[in-house]
Amino acid sequence: MRSKIVLVSAFIMISGFAGAQQKFDKANFYAVMKSGGKEAIDNEMENLEDAPQRDKNGYEGALMIRKAEIIKGAKQRLKVFKEGRIKLETAIAADNDNTEFRFLRLVIEEHAPKIVKYHTDIEKDKAIIIKNFKNLAPAVQHAILDYCSNSKVLHKEDF
Repeated sequence: MRSKIVLVSAFIMISGFAGAQQKFDKANFYAVMKSGGKEAIDNEMENLEDAPQRDKNGYEGALMIRKAEIIKGAKQRLKVFKEGRIKLETAIAADNDNTEFRFLRLVIEEHAPKIVKYHTDIEKDKAIIIKNFKNLAPAVQHAILDYCSNSKVLHKEDF
């Protein structure tokens, strides 16, 4: 009888944890940035509640810009892109030495349509990323090296 109670209690605890919201994780964030759909991006936006407060604008801005690529309607895409750009630029202005946000901006600028005129900081961001690469978290380093295979600006040989 006692073993059944322990077993049932363990099942209830596991079930409760399975339904719990996932915490913010940089590796998951970059996986969503790379190939996430609308639902994955929305879920990751919810996970940002657990991100450090000083970093939320940067991550949220990057996710919004990524989402702008896949939503329907040119007017709505442009609106979401602009809102995301403002958040990302605000985060960079608040912490000008944040190499990770410079990387996110470089990725976005490299692939942004010419019409949005968001390409001015590519070379400056590239130099900062190369200079500070070794000081970044392993998940960010991995994301950068993974991105190099699709980039015309960053190359694995740079690191």
